Amino acid sequence: MKPASDELTPDGVADERPDREQLMTVRAEERDHILILTVEGDVDGLTAPRLSTAVAEAFRGLAGRSLVLDLTRVRFIGSVGLRTLRDTAREAARHQGVQPLRVVVDQARQVIRPIEIAGLDQILALHHTVDDAIAAGDLR
Repeated sequence: MKPASDELTPDGVADERPDREQLMTVRAEERDHILILTVEGDVDGLTAPRLSTAVAEAFRGLAGRSLVLDLTRVRFIGSVGLRTLRDTAREAARHQGVQPLRVVVDQARQVIRPIEIAGLDQILALHHTVDDAIAAGDLR
């Protein structure tokens, strides 16, 4: 079996898709009592494990800080990505107590709609900007 990277497009040209490390990036930013993880790209079966790892590392390093997950630059979120969000919300409850995980989503249907369909909007605190997420509750 040949690797997927050797696949040809329908017109017979080698596929120029980026490798999975380029499909999604996670960047951490520390502000006062908050750690913000900004996710960019696609959260799917290939990239969700890397998101899980980044979130787990963030939780280990919180030291009393709160976590904000910024998904405004996510172009696609698949079922594995949704499960990762669900698991992250559960982990946040262990680390942040009764505070729900604050997740920043814009109006992009490709991200907010799957979250709503999966019912994750009931267990995540959704905000439209990072500043709104920071200002919510006791994150000030």
